Amino acid sequence: MSCAATIEPTATLRDDATIISLVGFAHGTSHFFHLMLPPLFPFFMAEWGLGYAAVGVLMSIFFVTSSIGQAVAGIWVDRYGAHRVLFAGIATLSVSGLLVAVAPSFGFLMFAAFVAGAGNSIFHPADFALINRRVSAQRLGHAFSVHGLSGNLGWAAGPVLMLAAASAAGWRAAGFAAAVVGVMALSLLVWKRHLLSYELAQVTRVVSGTSAATTSSGSVSYGEILRHPMVWAAFAFFFLATFGFGALQNFAPSLLQKSFDLSLGAATSALSTYLVGGACGLVLGGFLAKPSNQHEGYVAIAFGCGAIIALSFAVFAYPAWVVLPLMALMGFAVGIAGPSRDLLVRTATKARLGEGAFGRVYGLVYSGLDVGLALAPIAFGMMLDRQLVTPVFVGIALSFTLAIAAAWTIARIARAEPK
Repeated sequence: MSCAATIEPTATLRDDATIISLVGFAHGTSHFFHLMLPPLFPFFMAEWGLGYAAVGVLMSIFFVTSSIGQAVAGIWVDRYGAHRVLFAGIATLSVSGLLVAVAPSFGFLMFAAFVAGAGNSIFHPADFALINRRVSAQRLGHAFSVHGLSGNLGWAAGPVLMLAAASAAGWRAAGFAAAVVGVMALSLLVWKRHLLSYELAQVTRVVSGTSAATTSSGSVSYGEILRHPMVWAAFAFFFLATFGFGALQNFAPSLLQKSFDLSLGAATSALSTYLVGGACGLVLGGFLAKPSNQHEGYVAIAFGCGAIIALSFAVFAYPAWVVLPLMALMGFAVGIAGPSRDLLVRTATKARLGEGAFGRVYGLVYSGLDVGLALAPIAFGMMLDRQLVTPVFVGIALSFTLAIAAAWTIARIARAEPK
């Protein structure tokens, strides 16, 4: 396979650090809005006499909308530029906060969740297009590491700010607070827009082993992208990886309480240790992920360790004091894979479809993440309703294992000689 003569960024360390920080800040903002609504569930339930299933529909609307919207956002990124789409997404999230603040009914809140999901849908295609086109190749691993870490920080900040605002001044004030967060983020990014913009003409096409400079981001058709097996292998990877995580995100306290007789506080803390471990793993993963490395190897080791720990929860009756360190270790292992995972998708996309397809490919494959988050609560929730606790841990382990197979499939396709 012949290699394309692509244009690599040659920015200074300062420029790279600034761009990485700006994109990371934007990603943290999107994750903040992931948890705009859940901390307010008790307030909504009291306001309108709702049950848990009813308020849970809000997050299903959010993630289904985000999943569908990512594919569309990827087209816009390649056509209009990632920075413009990023600004539109943050503005939309800000509007969703205002809609929550003025919501006269639960039905209106459902519309607010839809708007928030639409705003969230742009971040992965826009963020990764910016990172891949504006950050020097030797610092991509660190960029992907910061991107993942900033998302974790956004998750951590969301419940704190929303619950504090709601407790102090009511849930409508919390909606306004979320809108203010969005406006502040948008103001910063617009101020630094000169660092985020790039020429759409600076893309390269690689199809069937040949390269050709192009001035059109549409040189690779959307139908061609949809037909490429690498894209669907990557979609499967993100779906499987997130499907397993979704079980922990939604049900870890209940799972660990039932399995190891932990208190509610200890079981909830175990989920926190998983997330902290994941953040630490992301930092290390940024140093391990180099453009020349075989990224699928790191992914296999990391997810393999996570699968083994998950399976051990199904097999062994651990004492309570062992559970928290094991959760932290599982999070750390899975976190290490993050930067290598993103570089693997970048390498495969660049080799098979070209840089002009970054937005559309990332939009499609990362929609697998939202599909996983949307379906995991349903599938694993049905198991728990039937008191099938052990099969949940087995399902998490199986999900991580199948994700490894998907990662190796991506790498195999990327390295295969053109026919």
